[in-house]
Amino acid sequence: MIEEKRLDLSVVVPVYNEEENLEDQIAAITAAMQRLSDNYEILLIDDGSTDNSWSILKNQARHDSHIRLIRFGINYGQTAALSAGFHHAKGKIIVTMDSDLQNDPSDIPLLIDKIQEGFDVVSGWRKDRKDSWLTRRLPSVLANWLISKITGLHLRDFGCTLKAYRREIIRHIELYGEMHRFIPALARWAGGSIAEVVVKHHPRIRGKSKYGISRTMRVMLDLFVVKFLMTYSTQPIQIFGGLGLLCFFLSLLLFGAVLTLRIAAGVDMSGNPMLYASFTGIMVSVMLILMGLSAEMQARTYHESQRKPIYVVREIVHYPELSPLSEISKDQFPVTPN
Repeated sequence: MIEEKRLDLSVVVPVYNEEENLEDQIAAITAAMQRLSDNYEILLIDDGSTDNSWSILKNQARHDSHIRLIRFGINYGQTAALSAGFHHAKGKIIVTMDSDLQNDPSDIPLLIDKIQEGFDVVSGWRKDRKDSWLTRRLPSVLANWLISKITGLHLRDFGCTLKAYRREIIRHIELYGEMHRFIPALARWAGGSIAEVVVKHHPRIRGKSKYGISRTMRVMLDLFVVKFLMTYSTQPIQIFGGLGLLCFFLSLLLFGAVLTLRIAAGVDMSGNPMLYASFTGIMVSVMLILMGLSAEMQARTYHESQRKPIYVVREIVHYPELSPLSEISKDQFPVTPN
């Protein structure tokens, strides 16, 4: 059996309807990579694009053997695209970035330098973000604050796709839902060390943004799952017991109010809707929470026990015969143990 060649760097780029930006984006990534090493790959994941993106990607891959392509038949979302990239990447260090030209490939060396200091994950911080304040920046500020509070990991920009990972830490992380933005928190839970560096951010010049304020609700729901996995997955009695005690306390208060009304005002207990509403509301809320968490755990057990991915690859394209990849360099990017 031939051993898979290990590269120094893998740049993973999700693509969804970005035909106007792809050629410039790939050229910029290639220029940045050539200054670092010839032992790299650019792994582009077409997340079910409906425009001309796939044709452009195939044309680029025909002229550069460093480019590998993965195509989804339908749009699974950025989390699935990144997950596919992590599964197929061959690099010792994996860098992720967007395909809309807002992330700057010239910042990749900054991330690599920080990785070389011994960190497992380096996250970009778009300090001077070039997006709409009301629809993009304000929700991001609030979300970053909430995520930091709940996960205990303080980052200023969880949503920045420009990040670098050691292969050894990212292979232990399984992604679902909208959880790509929580990778640093999940990595820390897996024992990794996290750093953040300031990166450049450019305004979108061509194409339309695929993100909107409607995603905030999905992110918040996934945040609850992350908190559960990080804190309670091995001791669920703490959260379930806590909810049970809280519900019991609230039911006592409401029942006490019903008794007070009965004694002080002569209100009939059997006809008081507060009595039935309290019992019904408590039972329904507890049942829904338990059902949601139980379903989440069962889904993870199903996927991870069978090693079943959250996506289906339709096509993989690579043209290695153009120019063979260079031999593995001698620890050009050595992995320094923590």
